[in-house]
Amino acid sequence: MAEERVILVDADDREIGTMEKLAAHERGGVRHRAFSVFIVDPADRWLLQRRAAGKYHFPGLWTNACCSHPRPGEDVAAAAHRRLREELGFDCPLTERFRFEYQATSAAEGLTEHELDHVFTGVHGGAIQPDPAEVGATRWIDPAELEAELRAHPESFTPWFKLALEQVRALL
Repeated sequence: MAEERVILVDADDREIGTMEKLAAHERGGVRHRAFSVFIVDPADRWLLQRRAAGKYHFPGLWTNACCSHPRPGEDVAAAAHRRLREELGFDCPLTERFRFEYQATSAAEGLTEHELDHVFTGVHGGAIQPDPAEVGATRWIDPAELEAELRAHPESFTPWFKLALEQVRALL
């Protein structure tokens, strides 16, 4: 299997190189391009996924529908569609809404995300076919229920999800 690489970027999202994916998350992390996809259904429920237990960092936490990294030479939107199909077995129209930079360390694994994250939203009401190597579980959740759960158990959610959620909520 080919080595997975991420795209290193400066603070303005200009490409400055590539790096092996795991190495980019070690020793405090190196800024790289990423994306997060938030999906709602026609009833305005949010699609959440629980990261598979075998994920290299932040395993078992709830997060947005899909998140990953574009490959070198791959458009961010194309990567978002690719990962929706690979992780959840569906695709739908997506709109890029905003981007933000963050750093978050997973103490258990000693790995750090330092990402410039492009955030996409979409609407999907059809079937979901999660890849068990990527996704431990999925569920649709009402926004009020999600807010209550976040207040009661913030440790159950990924850092990027909590950071992006406020802005996404204002858009949907």
